[in-house]
Amino acid sequence: MDVGAGTKEQDYARKNVRGQLVLTSSQPEDVAPLAVDRFGAAGIVSYVQNQTTAWSGEDETLVRWGHLDSFSPRRTFAFMVSLKQARNFQARLAAGGTVRLRASVKAQRHAGEYEIVTATIAGADPALAQQQIAFTCHLDHPRPGANDNASGCATILEVARSYARLIAQDKLPRPRRTLRFFWPPEIEGSTILLNARPDLARQIIADIHMDMVGGGPRTKAVFHVTRSPASLPNFVNDVAEAFAAFVNAESDAFAAGRDARYPLIAASGDKQALLAQVKEFDAGSDHVVFTDSSFRIPTIYMNDWLDCYIHTSGDLPENIDATKLERAGFIGAASGWFLANLSADDLPALSALLERQSLQRTGLMLGRRVGLAPDEQAVIETMHMAYERKVLDSLERWLTVPAATRTARQRFLSQLAAISMSGRTSAKREPPGAVYVRNAEPKGPMTVFGYDYLVDHLGAERAEALALTHYSGLRGSGGEYAIEALNFVDGHRSVRDIRDALAAEFGPVPLEHVAAYLEALETIKVIRFANP
Repeated sequence: MDVGAGTKEQDYARKNVRGQLVLTSSQPEDVAPLAVDRFGAAGIVSYVQNQTTAWSGEDETLVRWGHLDSFSPRRTFAFMVSLKQARNFQARLAAGGTVRLRASVKAQRHAGEYEIVTATIAGADPALAQQQIAFTCHLDHPRPGANDNASGCATILEVARSYARLIAQDKLPRPRRTLRFFWPPEIEGSTILLNARPDLARQIIADIHMDMVGGGPRTKAVFHVTRSPASLPNFVNDVAEAFAAFVNAESDAFAAGRDARYPLIAASGDKQALLAQVKEFDAGSDHVVFTDSSFRIPTIYMNDWLDCYIHTSGDLPENIDATKLERAGFIGAASGWFLANLSADDLPALSALLERQSLQRTGLMLGRRVGLAPDEQAVIETMHMAYERKVLDSLERWLTVPAATRTARQRFLSQLAAISMSGRTSAKREPPGAVYVRNAEPKGPMTVFGYDYLVDHLGAERAEALALTHYSGLRGSGGEYAIEALNFVDGHRSVRDIRDALAAEFGPVPLEHVAAYLEALETIKVIRFANP
């Protein structure tokens, strides 16, 4: 029985779906509360379309992945069909016909465990070998899953194989720091890994995460090198951005017929320019776990978005470009190798790079400042300077910075402040609010696939009422605002400070939204008052 969207009571008006299969254009988990719990449907057939892009719905043969609530007590089932098949069903029903389907479902829920594959290239420097540069992906998506995420899994495997071969052939020395490779399930697997192995959480000082990195021209993919969130300022992302810029330049020169020493063209791959885009933090993959304030591991997040075949039956090997894989692998491998061998000898070149990157971000900030209210302009300026200072300070975890370099750093920051700061002072009309500190447990983000800690402990209705989780800002959605609100809790920032940090990162947000979200986290004991 066709119920359209199936998410509102009027979708079921004058329809008796008890014991029937409902045909819906929505995700099964969005339909089940009404269709199954309220009106007694036996199961669900969904033709929901893919994540919205300009190409959504053009290929009517695609079958999208569907989901039911992993922890619901209801006994039901759902199947996914293509838009073409759904229209066939609808035409038969509209003509007064009957559609009968036979379903066979074998499913159970029980306690289990994850086996996470890992490989290691041990560091050669006894003083640094316990520091680890991690390479991660996620090895868990339903078939075909060629780009999401066989591409990331295969690419970090190729990076590991290439390192090992070059070291065995004495073309590379062993790295000073340890290189570690992980193939976990997405997000929940990384969360479990870092909780179960706190030694790894302490030893990993940078992560290179490859999600979808192989989308060829047919996927319409845009390749991104994405930064860690603003709550975790670090120089690691600048290193990756420099290598991405190198590949962009070389691949563009080659595609345009100019001289290019390193075009990075695979024998079976395409020849177009990479055109990698540097992107600020957004959520959606395991980098959210590593950069969470429980672990604070700077992460280079490499990913395709969009991909018009993501989470569908069209995510096939034939849509993967070998050249794209080679270039993504090079950016990750070069970044990892540089970080694994970083020493004081690299400081002059690295310092010059960081100053260039900082000036570029300053130009971006000045552009974003235009059109904001004076107090919001002051907020973005202040937060920008604090961020740039901490990016430079992040070097201290990796090596001893000479006094002369520190002096030059302070001189640069003074010059940057002269460019960045307008002299305004933020008109903070609201009180600063409470100061919170994060509790030792739970560690990791509040949401993983199939489970939401906030909903589980606060209740679905109260969690749904939190405006911050639905808020859409200039550069971020509710998910990013919520993730960073918790990440900014450090025992020093007030609620107002956290609101301002979020405003600088994603765009202005009402203080009451942030305050209510943090109060909810305090209620369920994720955070507590600092020095009550």
